[in-house]
Amino acid sequence: MTQADDAAPAAFCTPEWVKHAVFYQIFPERFANGDPTNDPSNAQPWGSPPTPYNFMGGDLQGIIEQLDYLQQLGVTALYLTPIFQSTSNHKYNTYDYFRIDPRFGSLETFQRLTAELHRRGMRLILDGVFNHCGRGLFQFHDVVENGAASPYVGWFHIERFPIHPYDLHQPANYRTWWDVRSLPKFNTDNPEVRRFLLSIARYWIEQGADGWRLDVPNEIADHNFWREFRQVVKEANPEAYIVGEIWHDGTPWLGGDQFDAVMNYLFRDLCVDFFARCSINAAVFGEAIDRLLGLYQPEVTYSLLNLLGSHDTARFLTVAGGDGAGIKLAITFLMTYPGAPCIYYGDEIGMQGEADPGCRGAFPWNEEQWNVDLLEHTRRMIGLRRGHEALRTGHFRSLLADGSANVYAFARWNERQRFVVAINNSDALQFVSVPLPHEILLGLRELHMVEDQSIYPVYNGRIEGLRLPPRSAAVLSGAVA
Repeated sequence: MTQADDAAPAAFCTPEWVKHAVFYQIFPERFANGDPTNDPSNAQPWGSPPTPYNFMGGDLQGIIEQLDYLQQLGVTALYLTPIFQSTSNHKYNTYDYFRIDPRFGSLETFQRLTAELHRRGMRLILDGVFNHCGRGLFQFHDVVENGAASPYVGWFHIERFPIHPYDLHQPANYRTWWDVRSLPKFNTDNPEVRRFLLSIARYWIEQGADGWRLDVPNEIADHNFWREFRQVVKEANPEAYIVGEIWHDGTPWLGGDQFDAVMNYLFRDLCVDFFARCSINAAVFGEAIDRLLGLYQPEVTYSLLNLLGSHDTARFLTVAGGDGAGIKLAITFLMTYPGAPCIYYGDEIGMQGEADPGCRGAFPWNEEQWNVDLLEHTRRMIGLRRGHEALRTGHFRSLLADGSANVYAFARWNERQRFVVAINNSDALQFVSVPLPHEILLGLRELHMVEDQSIYPVYNGRIEGLRLPPRSAAVLSGAVA
């Protein structure tokens, strides 16, 4: 395993609860408005077209009031994009890391949210933005005001004075995130900065958060910073989850001394290509899935945050051209694949939207606007996953990847349970024969279709004549005799 610096510890244990979790990502400004009194004065009507700058009034109280909905869906953990004080609707330009944004509520609101989540057996993951901050951060503002005389010059990457945080006709003269001058980059080599950021990490875990999702952690080049981060977070809560936003191979951060997992964008890309765009066939998809499963050690694989979309991508249903069959197949695969599945808010009811800001629309709480069939399918698949340990921590093996028929099948199993999932991503009815490996066959005489309990006998090491209608999936289960 590639390691950026020193060798990783021999023992690597990720939080056990993550392997059994179903996550739900919320963009708080657009999920639910529970307290109109904290709305900004220029808040637009709920459901207005999303823009980079508009507000609609979503807040933490809104999340509290919709926990029944989320629990009925089967969600067991929330991931919130940033909630700390900021001038934007997205909050990635934080200027006070120790204060909940007043438009979202207060520390007391946050504590009520965590208490209610924990009472329900649910968890909360916060978004940590430690690579950069907002221009309003006190330390950066001090540099703006005092220039080279500021005691905080070393907190940032100042190239020369004067700096120009607002004058677009002048060079910024300081390093930023992707040349966005409203996002000055921290100098994480500075011990004072490290102490500041690590104190934030510890503080919110102590306030009840169950982990951190780390924004653009690859842009902090020093892996020792993340080693220190892990030590601080795990001291505060050994079961806290640390997941990094890495869009590619996350191996350099996954040796056991930095992150527990990464957001599995590699998984998303394959699902988009196969189920949404239909740009690859089942043979290509199956081969790529096998490579992906071999990328990380099992302790990581079963803790990856698997997603179909996020606040940084076009919504899956939009990429699929509104094809409901495609997203249902993708959700079936998501809920039967190793790792922690994550639903982007509203995907379960058919929300659409192009990439940022289009994917950040307001959740329509008028149920007449919901795709109820998709919602029920999502709820059923979550229930299936939560009801069977083999679908959460069992073994995985590809069984069939037929490029001509465009059918992909795989097995999940443990000592007590056996599952076979077959996906027909073609527009034609298919009858398939699925070979079963020795590990599955041992003690197995027949499989039952989960949907209607129809029986498929196991004969000569195969399931014969499995009927798959166009763009459909079959989930079969069996118990060991």
